[in-house]
Amino acid sequence: MTTQKTTSESVLEAIKLSAQIEDLLVSCNLRGMKTVQASLRKGYCLRAAMMMHECDGHVLIGTGFPVADTFETDGPVGAISLYWAFEAVGARPIIVCGDPLASAIAEEFTVEKLPIGDVFISDRMAQAARILEKYQPQLVISIERPGQAEDASYYNMRGESIVVNSASFDEIIYEAGCPTIAIGDGGNEIGMGNVRPALRGLDIKPAVTRCNELIVADVSNWGGHALVAMMGWLSGKDLLADFDNRDVLSYLSERGSVDGVTRENTLTEDGLSVEYGDKMLHALRNLTGFKDK
Repeated sequence: MTTQKTTSESVLEAIKLSAQIEDLLVSCNLRGMKTVQASLRKGYCLRAAMMMHECDGHVLIGTGFPVADTFETDGPVGAISLYWAFEAVGARPIIVCGDPLASAIAEEFTVEKLPIGDVFISDRMAQAARILEKYQPQLVISIERPGQAEDASYYNMRGESIVVNSASFDEIIYEAGCPTIAIGDGGNEIGMGNVRPALRGLDIKPAVTRCNELIVADVSNWGGHALVAMMGWLSGKDLLADFDNRDVLSYLSERGSVDGVTRENTLTEDGLSVEYGDKMLHALRNLTGFKDK
């Protein structure tokens, strides 16, 4: 696989591959995303990856879900996967998040820090305008970012308010002026406004913020890896070849991450051991035609 996919035959192949990846991402149905998936038009992974494939400038990647006064592992792992993939194809990614995650990773990644807490809407809008003017992004991606509920506040999977520890990425999505992609796994994340009716049966306070393409997954990190795999397939590059899930989890753990489900500082994602993530990476690489070395 050395040439870009352009023929009509490859288009059909791409649509089939996208559907396979979309089904794989929700095959465990941990928090009802398999049911939510039925509300999405098939091919969303392909459409999102095509947006990514066209980027050679700045890409904003919002992540960081507050848990137990720190940040959870789900989200930043996938954000790092996306960041490295964009770097590999010549784009210029920026991770946009609040503390403590922003300060924890600032030495290794280009980071734009957002204020946390109950910030006035006018201040949030001004912050979004400043960031968008500074970077002029070609694409904005949200991965496991808390999304504003109907009351404009933020809630975790237990329905508890997390507004005092949350940074708002919603205004950047609203005002982006470029394509937007969101990845979520529970219904309370940015982008879930796209499937609002399908969230009524879930025991959550759903987010209402919309995006151009929504990716649902059992674990949001897996959605990030899936888009990297799909972008790699489009470009003929194995963009996941050097991604080490355990190493990235260890890197975040050393900087204070916790599992979003257990709230413990472990090398896990939403209560799942590192082996689950490894298996997902292996499956994605195999589906996209890249075999393990």
